[in-house]
Amino acid sequence: MGEIVDLIAREIIDSRGNPTIEVDAYLDSGVIGKAAVPSGASTGQREALELRDGGKRFHGKGVQKAIKNIFEEIAPRLRGILSEDQAFIDNFLIELDGTETKKRLGANAILGVS
Repeated sequence: MGEIVDLIAREIIDSRGNPTIEVDAYLDSGVIGKAAVPSGASTGQREALELRDGGKRFHGKGVQKAIKNIFEEIAPRLRGILSEDQAFIDNFLIELDGTETKKRLGANAILGVS
């Protein structure tokens, strides 16, 4: 596959009409991976938490904060990492977030990159 060259994230609308995240992963081999994250419908006590913007835009459900985290915190640190090392990437994202519920970076940002 190859090393991660860049991650590009954007806000899209899911099948329920809610904003969610789509991430493109560009590799040095020329391969482009794409993932769209479904927005969660349930909220359990120990469930990973999506990061939502709050405010009036999309009734508070926008995901621009999570997208900013991908561009500013996650992508710069994953550039040059082998995309095949899924366990490393997942553990790195969990450690970078540093919370049990993934609320700092947003579970939606973490899942989209993973």
